[in-house]
Amino acid sequence: MASGAGDTSAFAELYEDLAPRLHGLVLRILRDEHQAEEVTQEVFLEIWQTCHRFDPDRGTALSWLMTLAHHRAVDRVRGSEARRRRDTRDAERSRPAAFDQTAETAHATIDAQSVHAALARLSPVQREALELAYFGGYTHTEVSRLLELPLGTAKTRIRDGLLRLRGLLATMAVDPA
Repeated sequence: MASGAGDTSAFAELYEDLAPRLHGLVLRILRDEHQAEEVTQEVFLEIWQTCHRFDPDRGTALSWLMTLAHHRAVDRVRGSEARRRRDTRDAERSRPAAFDQTAETAHATIDAQSVHAALARLSPVQREALELAYFGGYTHTEVSRLLELPLGTAKTRIRDGLLRLRGLLATMAVDPA
């Protein structure tokens, strides 16, 4: 091969003759025109740099060049697949942990039990006003009508009940026994 001796005109002729064929092989493997152009260019650079290694006793020049192109294209496919797997793995690692419905339900149950235990320790008038306002969904005005109390008294019972409930829940959180 005259290109092996550094003959640029021989290499130019080789390029003109084989570029379409090598590019076609690479394109069939990669199925991406842009990447196929890059790999074909890399193959010709490799040919220029390593053509002195060609051994005619091992096969024809065309089979050697086609093998170089095939190997380079397959390497590109493998590299792309490895990058895609790595990116997928990284994305999965950075994804927040799945919501644990069971744990959330358990915490809600424990919180509800604490609230009910604290409500049981309120005075009956505070508990009744709070239950109507928060569990019954009634407004302050409706609570005062239902309990036949002045509006100010109903509001006071709800407020005092909330303050006492907050204190009880804080105590229960520190000393659950």
